[in-house]
Amino acid sequence: MSIKEMIGWGVLAVLLFWAVGAYNRLVRLRSRIDEAFAQLDVPLKRRYELIANLVETARQHVEHERETLEAVLAARDQASVAADHARARPTRAAALGALTVAEQALGNSLERLTAMAENYPELKADETLSRLGEELSGTEGRIAFARQAFNGAVQDYNAAAQQFPTRLLSRVFGFRRAGLLKVADEEAGRAAARMPF
Repeated sequence: MSIKEMIGWGVLAVLLFWAVGAYNRLVRLRSRIDEAFAQLDVPLKRRYELIANLVETARQHVEHERETLEAVLAARDQASVAADHARARPTRAAALGALTVAEQALGNSLERLTAMAENYPELKADETLSRLGEELSGTEGRIAFARQAFNGAVQDYNAAAQQFPTRLLSRVFGFRRAGLLKVADEEAGRAAARMPF
């Protein structure tokens, strides 16, 4: 074997080791996105449960406000479905965009519920509602923290996939750019934290 052949085989081996390492790094980073979404999914599910309980408790006091209560439940159901789709594909920007829109609609409906509750002293005085509101407020904080961790994992993955020469490899193996989970309206996202009960 000549020196040229040995150098050629050496370069090929280095490239192969680099490609395997870069591929494995992208897989590991994409896996962190899945893990980060799983950590976000837990408080989201808890939030949806708490909202259903909150609405059911409020319904006992203000049955004539059924339209507002049903709007909250409908928004909660849409957000839950969007979260299910995002859970299946947490790196897909379209799924995360749909979740962002659904969460904004849920936040808006919670703001309407908060405004409605201001008009009913017996609703504000209900201990169960007060406890649920506190739990929901704490859950909102956990969601915000988990969203930051998720977006951090996405940014790490996107940066690694876009850096040269790894970008060439990421295109060949279909490592697409992952979407961030945005908060469309920060105020709507904090509606539950301002529950008056």
